[in-house]
Amino acid sequence: MRLQTEAPVFSGNYHTAVKNLRLSKWRTIFTMMGIIIGIASVVTVVSIGEGLKHQIVGQINQLGSDVITIRPGKLLTKNGTNNNLNLYAFLAPSTLSSRDVESLQHSNLVNTVTPIEFITNSASGNNTELNDLFVAGTTSNFADTLHQKVEFGEFFTDDDETSNSVVIGSDVATRMFGILNPVGETIHIMGQDFTVHGVLAPNPGGLLSVAQADYNSSILLPTKVAESLTEGHTNILQILVQLKKNSKVDQSVAKINAVVAKNHGGSGDFTVLKQDQLVGVTSQVLNTITSFVTAIAAISLLVGGIGIMNIMLVSVSERTREIGIRKAIGATNRQIRQQFLTEGLVLTIGGGIIGVLVSLMINGLLRLYTDWDPIISLPVMLIAVAVSVGAGIVFSLIPAIKASRKDPIAALRGE
Repeated sequence: MRLQTEAPVFSGNYHTAVKNLRLSKWRTIFTMMGIIIGIASVVTVVSIGEGLKHQIVGQINQLGSDVITIRPGKLLTKNGTNNNLNLYAFLAPSTLSSRDVESLQHSNLVNTVTPIEFITNSASGNNTELNDLFVAGTTSNFADTLHQKVEFGEFFTDDDETSNSVVIGSDVATRMFGILNPVGETIHIMGQDFTVHGVLAPNPGGLLSVAQADYNSSILLPTKVAESLTEGHTNILQILVQLKKNSKVDQSVAKINAVVAKNHGGSGDFTVLKQDQLVGVTSQVLNTITSFVTAIAAISLLVGGIGIMNIMLVSVSERTREIGIRKAIGATNRQIRQQFLTEGLVLTIGGGIIGVLVSLMINGLLRLYTDWDPIISLPVMLIAVAVSVGAGIVFSLIPAIKASRKDPIAALRGE
């Protein structure tokens, strides 16, 4: 019975709220803007994070369970029976060396060893200098291990170990030379000339990939040439080890760990990861980054909520006589409170729904014009709307209570 009486009351409050908000259209629009921006920012960030995670986990699974990854630093720390991620290890200098690569290459456990050694972010060619590249040294089996296709030319071979040959990404080809097939052209890296040996096919890997780089903006050269450029000061980001066929992964990981540990004096300043562990580490890193950026984006939601509370307080002051008249003809404190709460909810829920729609539009533009593929799920959208409802209740409560407590006689006098 109570629900039957509550429904018409809410409907009446809703229509009154919409009518009052329409009287000040621009104020309403700008008041909602904070909620719209906040919800759109949070939903977009979460969608991008989920898309990146899906993309990179797909790359890792594509490598196969027979590929073991060695990363510098102690990424996993024991906490009872579980492994916790040590994010500080990602910020520390590389602890891997060419000696580790050589030791693994001489091991009877492995089929191939693929180091990825960062050199610089700059290169030039055709009177064009680019400073946002990933220039790295690697071995001839990079393309096979990471399942990268060469669209033009070919990847350098073992015979090219000491030659100044490079393989470049598709973006480097178009940005530097204006053509997709610049095989045979010259690129300058750290004062030396290199010949383009091949061009990688366009790759949707994005900035955060298995190789910790955007393949499309990469320049790859043989490790021995890379070491000569850096004068032996290696900065190996990771080593990918492909096991021999029919190898027992757990036993092989233990033996690989022992081989590398011997070079490091047993210090444990590196991490050997199986495929499932690499997926776990990558997911944890992306979840942490997404949570951090989401928290920053949520600040705009808080600011928007405070803005709504301020405007509602102003509205209460402006409508003092209206409140007095309503109370004089029998409106209760509860009814006045419900009216202002409804207005706050209309603002925040409307802003939340528009924010979700704006996020959908942004995600569509990202898919259209970038390599990113954001994933927005129904639960995320529902949570966004629920947050809008919560914000409406929280930030409208004080103005609603203030309005309901006004003395009708003083209100009629405009005090």
